[in-house]
Parts: sequence; structure tokens; C-alpha cells
Amino acid sequence: ATLLEQEGLWALSVVACKAWPAKPSPSPLKGYKVAVYERMQALGLAGHRIGDAYRSVVSKLSTTNTESRFIENGTLTPEEFVQAGDQLTFKFPTWQWVPGEPSRSASYLPPEQQYLITRNVPCKVRVRALDYVLDHQTKSEEEWLVPDINASGSGAVGDELRDVDDLTGDQGTSDGPIIMAQEGFLDAAAASVPSAGGPALPDFSDLDAQLAEQDPAAAPVAVGNDESLGSGGYLIADAPDAHVVRTRSYDLSITYDKYYQTPRLWLFGYDEVGEPLRPEQIYEDVLSEYVSKTVTVDPHPLTGTPTVSIHPCKHALVMKKVVQDWIDQGIQPRHDLALFVFLKFISGVVPTINYDFTMDIEF
Repeated sequence: ATLLEQEGLWALSVVACKAWPAKPSPSPLKGYKVAVYERMQALGLAGHRIGDAYRSVVSKLSTTNTESRFIENGTLTPEEFVQAGDQLTFKFPTWQWVPGEPSRSASYLPPEQQYLITRNVPCKVRVRALDYVLDHQTKSEEEWLVPDINASGSGAVGDELRDVDDLTGDQGTSDGPIIMAQEGFLDAAAASVPSAGGPALPDFSDLDAQLAEQDPAAAPVAVGNDESLGSGGYLIADAPDAHVVRTRSYDLSITYDKYYQTPRLWLFGYDEVGEPLRPEQIYEDVLSEYVSKTVTVDPHPLTGTPTVSIHPCKHALVMKKVVQDWIDQGIQPRHDLALFVFLKFISGVVPTINYDFTMDIEF
């Protein structure tokens, strides 16, 4: 492993030497900065590929760990991963075990429990919109996010909520009453039939005619060559889903990473019409601070399809901290709850993808 690591670092240095220009480009400073940024991205991608190749070789050559180190290191054995997956599928049936391609199956996992997947998870808004709301229209108050009444917009100072009595009683300063009844409305005598001993009621026939014109449900319906069904008929909708809000959706899968001995999440997205999303589109649903650090595009280990993934290099550290918090609170750590903790952590990376994971766990 040491030799492979040295060779990987040497290869990375060769890539760096080839990718970096010997002299600054004669182009303007702005263009040069863009070129440097692009080369830095290419260099980071090259380093990631080399690291993946190194970790893949090490994983194939190393034996599978069977000794639990969940409490000490926050890692999982394959057996513990399967038990945690069983707990997840039991609590939330939207998650299911799947076998994957037989040629890619991991020998240390049961054939029918190679990885977990949940499909068609909705994602209604982009993270950049959420970022703007959190940055401009909310503030923290006792660990809660509340509307910032000092911000511009509908929550600005002066737009405080008013009591209903104030709205109805202070008509001199308001924009007008909520509901206004015309005086003498019931006393109108336009083409009405007087009731016994009382004032005449207004004729609503014109109003009914106008409503019939504006209400599709009251319009006549023609079937074939027959005459209309009359004013009591209903329209047959040609497009029953015309008013259904279409959103992005994701297939989320969880695999076991043998090198890090932790779960790993994979994201495969679809747009509003069901077409696969490009990686840069998926990045729109990931918090920006994670896009360039822990989000990569790699072949899915059980399907081979290039898929966006949340890199697992920090997962064990997060789990170890949660386990220590449990111990400090006198709670017995349970490895079968590891995936709930994992998905709670991931929800902070992709907050607008609404997958099932919530349950009562002390953190």
C-alpha cells in the first residue's frame, strides 16, 4: 500500500507538471485567472482519479474486516451494514435491497443485498434558491430559523400583522374593508318577485348566466353528433395531469465502501420530463460548499453507470462523534441505526431532496 501511495503521488506530480504552464499566459489577467482555475479543477480531478485507483487496488488486495469498530472508529463491518440496511427497509419500505449486476457483486455481502435504493424521490426546489432565502430572509433565534422582519420585502418593518378588529374598525387608514356589502342590496327591486309582506328580492338570472359562461363545469358538453347535454353537464378533461406540478426526481442508492468501511450515497437525477440530469444540473441540488469538496462523478460500483456521489472520506468521523455523544448521554450506541444517522448527515448536503429517513434518534 505504501508503494502504491508513493507511485500515486509521483503520478500526480507528473500530471501537475504537464498541466501547469511554464510561463504566465500573455492573455489579460482575468482570462489568466479563469485558466488557472480550470487547470486547478483538472488537477483536482486527476488527483481524485489517481486516489480512486489507489483505493480500489488496496480494497481488492486487503481482507474484509469482520471485527466491529463502530464505537471506536465509527466504521461498519459488512455484516453491520446489512443489519443497518435491514433496519432502514423495515422502518421505511421506500428503501429496498437490490442485487445489482452479478459481475459486479461484492463477495462480502449477500447476493440479494448488495446495495439499497429508493426511487422517484421528489426535489421541488434548487438549493441556490434555498441558500438565498436562508441568507436574506431568515435569522437564527435559539437554534430556530425565523423570518427576518428587518429584511426588505413582505416581512419589512411596518408590515406587522394586524388584528382583525383593527382591520374592520380602522377603515380610515386601511386600504379598505375586507368584505363590503352594498347598502340596499336585499332591497333592490330589479325584476323580482315580492315575498309575502316583505321587500322584493333581486333577480340573479343575469348573474347565473355570467357564471355559466365562466364556469367550464356548467358549460354544455357535446358527445359525438349528439346535442349538448345541457347546462348541468360537465366537461371531460383532455389532459387530466395538466395541473400536476412536475418536479425533478432522484434515485438514491447506498453502497458499502470497503476502503473507508462506511456507507456511500449515490445520486441519479431526472428532470421534469424524466430525462437524466447532467452532473452540473445535479450540483444545483447540492449545497455549494460541498460541490467542490466531497461531490464527485464516478462509476456506480454495482451498475457501472457514471453517477454523482457524496465521497465517504469524512463519514466515519461524523459517525464517531455521534457515537461519542450517545455515550456521553448514557445511550447505548447501536450500529443498526447507523444509516439513519448517515442519512441525517447527508440531508445537510442535499437539503431539498425529500427522502425518507426521519425517526426518533437522540443526537
